[in-house]
Amino acid sequence: MAAFEYVALDNDGKRRSGVISADSARSARKELRLRELMVLNVNPVAEKQAKSVILRGRISEKQRVLLVRQMSVLLKSGLAVEQALGACAGNENPVAVQKAVHTVRADVVEGARLSDAMALAPDAFPPLVRAVTSAGEMSGKLGDIMESLATYLERTYQLRQKVRAALIYPALLSVMALGMVVALMVVVVPRLVEQFDLFDAKLPLLTRIVIGLSNGVREYGLFILLLLAALSFLGARLLRQPAMRRSLDRAVLKLPLIGQQTRTVAAARFARVFATLSASGATALESLEGAKGAANNTVFADAADFIAERVREGGSFSAALSATGAFPPMMVHMVTSGEAGRDVPGMMNRAADFLDTEFETGSAALLAVAEPLIIVLMGGIVGLIVLSIMLPILQLNTLAMS
Repeated sequence: MAAFEYVALDNDGKRRSGVISADSARSARKELRLRELMVLNVNPVAEKQAKSVILRGRISEKQRVLLVRQMSVLLKSGLAVEQALGACAGNENPVAVQKAVHTVRADVVEGARLSDAMALAPDAFPPLVRAVTSAGEMSGKLGDIMESLATYLERTYQLRQKVRAALIYPALLSVMALGMVVALMVVVVPRLVEQFDLFDAKLPLLTRIVIGLSNGVREYGLFILLLLAALSFLGARLLRQPAMRRSLDRAVLKLPLIGQQTRTVAAARFARVFATLSASGATALESLEGAKGAANNTVFADAADFIAERVREGGSFSAALSATGAFPPMMVHMVTSGEAGRDVPGMMNRAADFLDTEFETGSAALLAVAEPLIIVLMGGIVGLIVLSIMLPILQLNTLAMS
């Protein structure tokens, strides 16, 4: 079947658009008429065009989570993969999601595995989803694994939304404080300097420093912004290099506070995906491959490769986990207990629960500390600027009185 993009009117006269699968344009029009739609236009969706739309990142994280949940429900109900994809491509989903699903479905109809076909829509199905799906196909429990994956993605999305909501106030406070500092440096300080120039008196050191910074901001502000933009672009390009990304990930893990939180959330994701796959019948090596990309950190990806190599050689899973030095000691101890009790997936799940709770608690504490720190820091900067303005005035008053 081919994919066709259509524009039609419903019974209320509202304009509808979307994508539909059909053998031909005529069949597509017939199907739309059966849906009580008046067809205005039907055009085939070229495969390259569909890919380019998907690759522009128009599918949000929320839409991706809902899509995976929808697929898990359909697969658990007993539908074949092709039928489940066809149902996911319905009009209730955004056009970008419909195009992604149609692209995947077309490849599945031609005989491709679902996990391989998902590579045609990387924004809708990132590496983690593809790896878990591949493990589910190999274990023969695709529906169960997709349901666990959907639950994991939902929990991750909810946690990320909580953190974003908590960051709104500190971010807004920082922007307002920064705007105040820029306004003082660009507008207030230069006007006061004009008044100081009327007096032939030596200005205090702090005042001279602030005036120099003010002149620099006014004269080179645009250049500084362009330089920062260029450095940001160059940094983003460099981070695409594996060596640079690996160095950055290692450096982040060594940072105080932030590094600990990064390690906690990466280990929790690794443990959750490994437990999900292992409990669904995947082997240890298959579970490691699926969990490899879950942490979104090259240090943990390298650790997964190291553990897989040790396991192939017949080594202990917990010993290899400890030898990497990447995972929290608590997680290593729980996995050791799981090996002794022959319940590694269960202990991995408990470790993931504990680490998730630890991350939430730590994030709340960091954000609670960040707000007063921002206030004190920005208040100190504004206070120094005001002091630099007041010192010459006090000096002039002293000279006038003497």
